[in-house]
Amino acid sequence: MVETDQAWPSTPAEALRLLLEGNQRFVDGTRMHPNQDADHRTALAPAQRPFAVLFGCSDSRLAAEIIFDRGLGDLFVVRTAGHVLGPEVLGSIEYGVAMLDAPLIAVLGHDSCGAIAATLDALRDGQTPGGFMRDIVERVMLSVLTVREKALADSEAAVEEHVRYTVEMITQRSTVIADRLAQGKVGVVGLSYRLAEGSVRRVAGHGV
Repeated sequence: MVETDQAWPSTPAEALRLLLEGNQRFVDGTRMHPNQDADHRTALAPAQRPFAVLFGCSDSRLAAEIIFDRGLGDLFVVRTAGHVLGPEVLGSIEYGVAMLDAPLIAVLGHDSCGAIAATLDALRDGQTPGGFMRDIVERVMLSVLTVREKALADSEAAVEEHVRYTVEMITQRSTVIADRLAQGKVGVVGLSYRLAEGSVRRVAGHGV
């Protein structure tokens, strides 16, 4: 199935609806595999027109096009371990919004996240991992500290707070995104994914 121009989302709410409908198909086992045929691949080659920027964790179980039942050119995907933000990430997200005109930014966290687990371990014993993994833990720590006791008792509280924190950081640090958000041209939503169920639920959002 190839979406028509009339069906293609032009508002944050429409883009979120399309994203969530795809996830529901994935959960139900009724995936449509849209925009994955050879004709669409050829038509898409000159230019891309994604309807959402998906910023998620690098976890191998979090393949965006699969869990949202989308295809080529639908999602502009940016992934880092623990969906931690940096200049390159923000620049990539800004490109998807400002240059590709995507009306939605979705931040995707999940349960059983290794970056969250490492951060909680660091909170408990005061030891951070070596190498550049330490940078990831330190960035996640900034969000987890605000719910320290809840997070140590239930890692899901850490996951949700880190998603909320990431959403706020995107809207606060990027003037490009903040301006488009104020104009109603883009929405930013935070989603939490459950690995065993395959489902997502909304935990934060602006403009949608």
